[in-house]
Amino acid sequence: MSKYKAVIGLEMHCELKSNSKVFSEGKNTYNEIPNSNVNPVDMAFPGTLPVLNKKSVYQAILMALVLNCKVPSYLYFDRKNYYYPDLPKGFQITQMHAPIGTNGYLIIDTDKGEKKVLIHDIHLEEDTASLDHYSDASLINYNRAGVPLLELVTEPCLASAEEAVAFLEEMRRIYQYCDVSEADTKKGQIRCDVNVSIMDQDAQELGTKVEVKNVNTIANVFETINYEIKRQTELKEAGRYDEVKQETRRFDEETGTTIKMRDKQDAIDYKYFVEPNIPKYKIAEEWLSTIQNSIPNLPRDRKKEYINEYGLSEYDANIIIKDKDYANYFEECVKIGIVPKTAANWLTVSIIGYLNKEDCQIKDFYLTPVLLSQIITAINDSTISTKQAKEIFNKSLTELKEPNTYINKDNAQINDKKELEEIIITILNNNPSQIEAYKNGRSNLFDYFVGQVMKETKGKANPNLTKEILKEKL
Repeated sequence: MSKYKAVIGLEMHCELKSNSKVFSEGKNTYNEIPNSNVNPVDMAFPGTLPVLNKKSVYQAILMALVLNCKVPSYLYFDRKNYYYPDLPKGFQITQMHAPIGTNGYLIIDTDKGEKKVLIHDIHLEEDTASLDHYSDASLINYNRAGVPLLELVTEPCLASAEEAVAFLEEMRRIYQYCDVSEADTKKGQIRCDVNVSIMDQDAQELGTKVEVKNVNTIANVFETINYEIKRQTELKEAGRYDEVKQETRRFDEETGTTIKMRDKQDAIDYKYFVEPNIPKYKIAEEWLSTIQNSIPNLPRDRKKEYINEYGLSEYDANIIIKDKDYANYFEECVKIGIVPKTAANWLTVSIIGYLNKEDCQIKDFYLTPVLLSQIITAINDSTISTKQAKEIFNKSLTELKEPNTYINKDNAQINDKKELEEIIITILNNNPSQIEAYKNGRSNLFDYFVGQVMKETKGKANPNLTKEILKEKL
């Protein structure tokens, strides 16, 4: 056991859904064409003034309530003053003195049980432009400038990379379930600053904090934390305490290491002051109540429901709640009468397997719950076998035709006992030596006989009835 323990805090940034940006009419849509979603306000042209996006405020308050935060009576914004090429105004409109939510918490599930993650604050701000760096130049893309951004700051209360990842994955699901963000890391909609320090197991004071900026995937957050714990521990164990400095680093994906960017001796003086061009707003209690009542059934709530009410395993429930669209698909299956465990089996094995293989989303999946029920009903009625069901499943997806197209008399399962007996008797009469070997103890030959029946009937024989008759005849 190490004599050190890790202390981790996260600053999670998430871009919000809305038609326009947070302080302008500029389009808030993902666009791969650089500088195509720009607006005079975002570009800080002279004479332009910000106008607050009410939907973004609604989403920010919704998330603050989900995180059990205290919401202030009045909403106002601050200017964070600094110069950087991706900040056209020379300042960022953010919230410093009265964040939209403070002193909250979120319960998450970890391998060691439940964990209460303390939230310092969550605040609404505008995103910056993005920079692409090359060997001879840096290019600026202003599409992202002004996009509504929620920054969530945890207390330094996480103890491992596993806990940090569990928190980020839960938050990503919550953003999606609340429909405030796609939370797609591939589109840069989630980024994270990671703060890591280590301290003696029995120490009371926190160790020296190292900040790793703009880690762009959850997998990279995991790698970043583990690398920093290892790096800082090795330095301390070697007696090189002075090399564990308060500094800013970045994660390098190619090497899986963090690289120093700059020292960070003290907090930067951003000279915050209240944004003068956006009035202070009273947050009405009625509006707060409306938002509170609009909180949907969240991932952990659904997981408990799936396990306690539908009898699913924790493993299956975790797979289903991983994606909001998976959960909605499953619940629609149950709603139309499919047995929950049957729906879960089809979803977690065949459907998700197909989606992963084809790299597509379940919202674009051809077999809706209603169409899937055609296959399940045919199995339950013994019209088709499980093997035939899988074949029909694949054929429906390949040809984009309803399963009932292929569920007919030509491929119907043979359930007639008399018909199957005649087939089985013929097979047994043609295999006397195998029968003799079976009776002398080669019990594995039973599967051989089942296979011969399936071969003769082209897989249409009812397998349970086939085994029953074979046992009787043998």
